[in-house]
Amino acid sequence: MLLIGKEEYLRRAYTDQLKRQLADAGTDADAIRFDGASASLADVLDECRSVGLMVQHKFVIVDNADAFVKGDNRPAMERYAAAPAAEATLVLRSETWHKGKLDKLIEDVGSIIKCDSVKPDRAAQAAREMATHRHQRDLDVQAARALIDRVGVDLSRIASEVAKLASAVDEGQPITMELVRDMVGPSREEQFWLIQDVLLQGNPEAALGKLHELITVSRVDLVPLRWAFVDLARKVHGASQGLAVGEAPGAISSRLRLWGPAGSRLLDVAKHLSPARARRLLRDAIETDMRGKTGQGDELRGLEVLAIQFAQAIRA
Repeated sequence: MLLIGKEEYLRRAYTDQLKRQLADAGTDADAIRFDGASASLADVLDECRSVGLMVQHKFVIVDNADAFVKGDNRPAMERYAAAPAAEATLVLRSETWHKGKLDKLIEDVGSIIKCDSVKPDRAAQAAREMATHRHQRDLDVQAARALIDRVGVDLSRIASEVAKLASAVDEGQPITMELVRDMVGPSREEQFWLIQDVLLQGNPEAALGKLHELITVSRVDLVPLRWAFVDLARKVHGASQGLAVGEAPGAISSRLRLWGPAGSRLLDVAKHLSPARARRLLRDAIETDMRGKTGQGDELRGLEVLAIQFAQAIRA
């Protein structure tokens, strides 16, 4: 069997399913795992072809299979796939895969299954199925959608969050929208506004604390975080310039889409920040974003420095 795709949860699920099918057919086998990035061809094929003293069937798993099946290994794997050992089941798992003659040989004796990332609607349905079948809890539709909005479509992460939510309610009680909001971090969109709100306080310790919380606890990607910094710097610069030439605060708010208390706070900051200083802040944010995109320097360190620059400019 060949399992291809970035969704690790599906790769593991299909592996477990195959192992259960073997057990249901009366074939009990212990799993033997190899890392394809470092395993030798001889070790894997010897394991497949040898018969154990206590175990009569081998269930051999090779992760990072694309790195394993390359170069001189590919012709050897093609020969093995053409005549696989009857005493072993070989499962190749990989995020990526280069198609070739081996694919047809695998399909002749087994199967190739795509394990790609799922869409939000399918992720929400999977979350509900996990709650029902694994934890005997009901996760209503709106709560499932709120969960996906907060954690994304990674099924392993969803499974962990569903287990946490299920443990908080008694059997027979539903997992509600309110519980999701209480126990699962803010949505990805809300996370970006959170860092902007903290940056506007002009407190370097608070800014660094929120930055590390979003990265280590909420596991926010650095790319959208850099965008949040650039977006805030752009708004501060635009507001500072507008105020300097006498533009009405209401017009600025409408032009830059500044709403609520956060918008008022940004206008207050811009009022005390010269256009030149705001322009330097925007330039620093754009440069940090470009360095992150081109792999120049440590991405996290760049955001830390930028957070301090924001705090110093706003506090001043």
